[in-house]
Amino acid sequence: MFSERSLLKAKFLLVASLPKDGERNILVTSALPYVNNVPHLGNIIGSTLSADVFARYCRARNFNTLYICGTDEYGTATETKALEEGVSCQALCDKYHSIHKSIYEWFDLSFDHFGRTTTPQQTEIAQDIFLKLHANGFTSEATMTQLYCEQCQRFLADRYVEGTCPLCKYEDARGDQCDQCGHLLNAIELVNPRCKLDGNKPITRESKHLFLNLDQLQPEIEEFVNKSSAEGKWSSNGIQITQSWLKEGLKARCITRDLKWGTPVPADGFEDKVFYVWYDAPIGYPSITATYTPEWETWWKNPENVKLYQFMGKDNVPFHTVIFPGSLTGTREKWTMLHHISTTEYLNYEGGKFSKSRNVGVFGNNAQDTGIPASVWRYYLLSSRPETSDSMFTWTEFITKNNSELLNNVGNFVNRVIKFVSSKYDGVIPNGDLSGDSEVQLFKDVNVLLRQYNEALESVKLRQGLATAMSISARGNLYLQENKIDNNLFNNHRAKCDSVIYASINLIYLLSAVFYPYMPGTSVGILRQLNAPERVIPDEFAADILANHKISKPEYLFTRIDEKMEKVWKDKYGGNAPKTEEKKKKSKKQPAAPVWEGPKPDELVALDKAVDEQGLLVRTLKGDKTSDKAKVDEAVQKLLALKSEQTSLITKLLAEKK
Repeated sequence: MFSERSLLKAKFLLVASLPKDGERNILVTSALPYVNNVPHLGNIIGSTLSADVFARYCRARNFNTLYICGTDEYGTATETKALEEGVSCQALCDKYHSIHKSIYEWFDLSFDHFGRTTTPQQTEIAQDIFLKLHANGFTSEATMTQLYCEQCQRFLADRYVEGTCPLCKYEDARGDQCDQCGHLLNAIELVNPRCKLDGNKPITRESKHLFLNLDQLQPEIEEFVNKSSAEGKWSSNGIQITQSWLKEGLKARCITRDLKWGTPVPADGFEDKVFYVWYDAPIGYPSITATYTPEWETWWKNPENVKLYQFMGKDNVPFHTVIFPGSLTGTREKWTMLHHISTTEYLNYEGGKFSKSRNVGVFGNNAQDTGIPASVWRYYLLSSRPETSDSMFTWTEFITKNNSELLNNVGNFVNRVIKFVSSKYDGVIPNGDLSGDSEVQLFKDVNVLLRQYNEALESVKLRQGLATAMSISARGNLYLQENKIDNNLFNNHRAKCDSVIYASINLIYLLSAVFYPYMPGTSVGILRQLNAPERVIPDEFAADILANHKISKPEYLFTRIDEKMEKVWKDKYGGNAPKTEEKKKKSKKQPAAPVWEGPKPDELVALDKAVDEQGLLVRTLKGDKTSDKAKVDEAVQKLLALKSEQTSLITKLLAEKK
């Protein structure tokens, strides 16, 4: 009942995935989340969810893929949080590792292995890299003047210190970085420093530390960056941030800290110190892989056969493009180096920032509590992914995207066709003729979009890929509209109806594949209704479900969200910030567009669909940098005209209703 070439190869999960000769071997990592807190939506879209989409895409293309992640558990952040909660560092790590794991499982993240950095493998590999750097002359010793708290009787690691940034004068800068201007700092540089533990002003004392001589490695790091960024087509902010570091000139950076919780330093005279987290944490990628398979080096020391793709927020870029590659280069071993880095800007929340302490924003466990399926959350976050600039989460947009895009586009197309097959054909797919003009044009248009989709995902343009997938679904709705699928078509033009159903069912099967990386739960729902197995994402659209195949019962992929829930969720998750007087004045000058409530007349339903489809076209064109500007402008003007027509019609209907 299925074309053999369409089916996805089975993956035996009990056997560790290893690189294969003659195949594309893709190694995917997402920035290791700190174990000291619950991840919010910005954390999730910035790394783990974005990486999951690409890993799922690669698997659906039958590429040999390994997706590795885990919790970053060492360092000052963990010690600080453990002190706050009155527990041991290990107990804290165990607690939050479990929380992270459960949240990512609910979001349908498909890690091949989700591990942690507090392992013997982490110690072994981090120390081995250091010893090779040390033997090759890329480390040095120096005495540092550090802040010491007499009350706590300890040297204060960077995150135990707060104070005023010497550059931008932000008063709550951390001892390692200013969150406002983004500059890396040494705690000693802070103006008016204070101990985060007790608020006292620390004194200065000297302490001996080890440094990684990045200045010696700069020529090799620059060579790596230039080659990798060109071949791997790095995201633009990844290139800009990296080049700014290189242009400023790399300096020797301290890689040890006066802490207890961390990887021990294997050097005489440093027994009471641990490695600093920015050196230690990226080594978590190979060490977590080592807990997945003892043959971890086949992935991490195999540059000829493995391509490494890494996903993260922009604040993590230099650790992955400068420091980690520099550490690997200095070992003089053949490591699998970064091929592509995909970075995001920030996702903000309802006009402000996420804040757990102030109960502002949606965190991973909150998303589950709303009762909205993970696929809807994934769709919203990925369609709003902050790829080139910051984006904003709003409940209004979240509800609108579900109701207007998912429900009216994808849900409408799939449900309409499958219900028709169930009621008119007793669930059995007819043998249709695909040589008609309408069918030939459908396949031609879908193949253009499918090619754009694959090109976008190959280039890790995730938002553009999703917009194109939605355009494929919109093309299916247009096909049904053009052929007026109804009782008349079934009763009086049976051969044509058979062709429309045959083509549409196969388009739905294709949609199950192109939506799989983005909304795996939705893909499963489609396959369940089609009574079909998982399929690959093909190069070309073809009829892979054959005639006489029996489908299952229809079901709804999405349900409508009541607009009244916006206020409920805003109240619950801190989205009701008071408006400024300026915003109030502006809102008076620009009254809201009229809204039609209740059952919609056919004319308004058709116009709503036209607005949705044109909106999808505009987003697709804007997301494609090769689009002709005149074509984009024309599409925007058509969308504005449709919206104006929509407003006029609603105004007219409301007047008639009165």
